Amino acid sequence: MNNMPDNNENIPTSKKKHGANKLECYDWLSDLPESHNETDLVEVQFKNTRKGYYKNSTHIHLEKGDIVAVEGNPGHDIGEVTLTGRLVLLQMKKNGIKLDNPDLKRVYRKAKPNDLEKYEEAKSREHDTMLRARKIAEDLNLDMKIGDVEYQGDGNKAIFYYIADDRVDFRQLIKVLAEVFRVRIEMKQIGARQEAGRIGGIGPCGRQLCCSSWMTNFVSVATSAARYQDISLNPQKLAGQCAKLKCCLNFEVDAYVEGQKKLPSREIALETADNTYYHFKTDIFKRQMTYSTSKEIAANLVTVDASRVFEVIALNKRGIKPDKLELVDDQQPQRKDFEDVVGQDSLTRFDKNKKRGGNNANGGKSNNRRKKSNLKKGNGGDASGAAQNNSSQNGNRGNNNRNGNNNNGKNNNNRPSEEVSPE
Repeated sequence: MNNMPDNNENIPTSKKKHGANKLECYDWLSDLPESHNETDLVEVQFKNTRKGYYKNSTHIHLEKGDIVAVEGNPGHDIGEVTLTGRLVLLQMKKNGIKLDNPDLKRVYRKAKPNDLEKYEEAKSREHDTMLRARKIAEDLNLDMKIGDVEYQGDGNKAIFYYIADDRVDFRQLIKVLAEVFRVRIEMKQIGARQEAGRIGGIGPCGRQLCCSSWMTNFVSVATSAARYQDISLNPQKLAGQCAKLKCCLNFEVDAYVEGQKKLPSREIALETADNTYYHFKTDIFKRQMTYSTSKEIAANLVTVDASRVFEVIALNKRGIKPDKLELVDDQQPQRKDFEDVVGQDSLTRFDKNKKRGGNNANGGKSNNRRKKSNLKKGNGGDASGAAQNNSSQNGNRGNNNRNGNNNNGKNNNNRPSEEVSPE
């Protein structure tokens, strides 16, 4: 047997990641071992917003989580393997990358400790490089903002991500940056939403920003999405951290549009015998509409069900004006409010059961004690009661005897005296 030590012992093969990663794809074919050997292509991720597909031409055994050195331009880059096997082919087809693309780069090797040291050193310089680059752009009077800097794994190249409203001539900036940092410079323009996704943060809902946690495709958002949902057109509340309209305005707008189609038009005024009512606001999901007697202000507001609105509109078309907009109390349908029959919404539903059990247990013990004490008291009471009965019976007998004697005496006294006649 060969007892020589393995030269790849100290090479790190995995990296644990914590938190959400919007570029991560769930490997639902991981339970099929044969699917990992169908192709030599692998997916490698570098940052939360950048990943690529590389060819494993040297047939290195790679698994998800391995840190590898891949071909760069120039030099090499350091990234993490996120997908292998058949799922890589599906992802490439989804992203529109051809399998026979000659521009596909190669995987060199698994990252060595020396490669990781260079990578960590280059990564530690990114923040300072960004601050100095912002100062240089300001001195050159360029209308742009440098939002992020990413160094290549070997430290020979730096990518500068910037935001600009108009086209910027940064040729002089590239020359100055190359002289200052002594690396190859690449400039990439991104939008405000992409910048917010790279920086990250917490939204007004209290959760991590969608653009930094899971969103990859950014669809344009219009103020009409807020109008469909009856949201106040306040720019401060509608704008996100990127100073653009919040992406979440598009999440539920389709449900509101579909619900609005089942309601009567807001432009129709309702005629009654006493007033003319104009639309004020609508609760789409409750199917309730509120009307006012004035177009400008909220006056004499009346909230009715959508079915009643349809009924009044049909009556107005026939030239009939109802007495009142709202239904009479006898005609109003009874609404069934939500009732917690099972008790699942109570936060203390389990505590009550415990208290009941504890009370039953304690109550049972105390009841047993009471029963025992009552039995003792009952026995003592029975004995004393028996003694009292005996004594009372004896007393009664004595009284009866006395009464008998007295009665006898009375009877003797009451008898007529017999006179003896002399013979």
